Amino acid sequence: MTIEGIAADTQKPVSLRIQGGRIAALQSLPEPKAPAGSPAVRTDLPLLAPGFLDMQVNGALYCDYHLEDFSAGQATKIVAHLDSSGTTQHIATMTTSPRERIVRNLRTLLAAMDADRNLKSAIPGIHIEGPFISRLDGPRGAHDPAFIRAPDIEEVKQWQEAAQGLIRIITLAPEWENASAFIEQITDMGIVAAIGHTAATGQQIRAAVDAGARISTHLGNGSHPLVPRLQNYIWEQLAEDRLAAGIISDGFHLPDSVLKVFTRVKGTERLILVSDVAHPAGCKPGIYPRGNIDVQVHEDGHLGLPDSEILAGAGHLLDWDIPHFARVTGLSLGQILPLVTVNPARLLGLDENYGRLEPGAPANLVLFRWEGQQGEATGKRLQILKTIRAGRVVYEV
Repeated sequence: MTIEGIAADTQKPVSLRIQGGRIAALQSLPEPKAPAGSPAVRTDLPLLAPGFLDMQVNGALYCDYHLEDFSAGQATKIVAHLDSSGTTQHIATMTTSPRERIVRNLRTLLAAMDADRNLKSAIPGIHIEGPFISRLDGPRGAHDPAFIRAPDIEEVKQWQEAAQGLIRIITLAPEWENASAFIEQITDMGIVAAIGHTAATGQQIRAAVDAGARISTHLGNGSHPLVPRLQNYIWEQLAEDRLAAGIISDGFHLPDSVLKVFTRVKGTERLILVSDVAHPAGCKPGIYPRGNIDVQVHEDGHLGLPDSEILAGAGHLLDWDIPHFARVTGLSLGQILPLVTVNPARLLGLDENYGRLEPGAPANLVLFRWEGQQGEATGKRLQILKTIRAGRVVYEV
């Protein structure tokens, strides 16, 4: 298979040949002649980029990895929904649930992946967000308080056995008494320890990082509506240079001013854009039960707890979040794409050439258009034309 497009990072026209699920060759295409002082552009070609890697996907279309009735069919629907957004890989995220349900759902997911090559290539890992988080309203977010519990390494070993070694991230609150020892243990197991849904002190956060914690889960969210203005767990994580930060740039989870500050402090090397998309995403506005908790889909698509300012995951995918992040920060596509490709791949220990347009790299690709793509980008959403995973077309308009 050969495809042509404008490389989104360099804005140069290229031809790319795919063979055996990888990029076999990449070569430049002729650029049109243009009058002196004017840019030479190929408006006949779409933009071409590595497929997006979303590190935090709970569910969509009333499917969710943590639900009591989770099935292989739900996983397939989630993947198809993500394909339409240019997301070729995602980390399946299970939130706070009873111990036996997490294990059962892990086994269900792995059995489905073993039976379906497409599903397996779409999910390179699993994220357990909770249940070792804060019980406090605010930091707890929309997690069910009935199932929150203290960190337990024996439970993690049971998860990892059920997941056949695919647990890659665990989000926890470092204020638990045994948190530092627990972080050291899961780090030794090759699992990334993430700080999130926490009300920890600065000392507790620093101790967690000393023990091996490497990233903040959706920094700025899963927090109290009001925090002390100078001494709080958001500032502490933002200032900790050893922590990367996952952020939700959908325009609902973080104000534009916060996105700007986070970007300036962390820099693009230590930022990862995640959707945090949850089970009612893609559904019509209304109230949907999620276990013991109701979630409301608002008219603008964002998700929250009814009659509350508390958000409940996200309703938008990276094809929405990337343009919003670009408009707010002024960064180019070439600067932003690593935040949804090479940065998460590096954190997760995936192939060194993952998320790159170069020979030998996995053929996970997206072709798209964006209003104003040759100048100031103004479109609210990327127009996805084709999504390719492991050398196979999985979505096409």
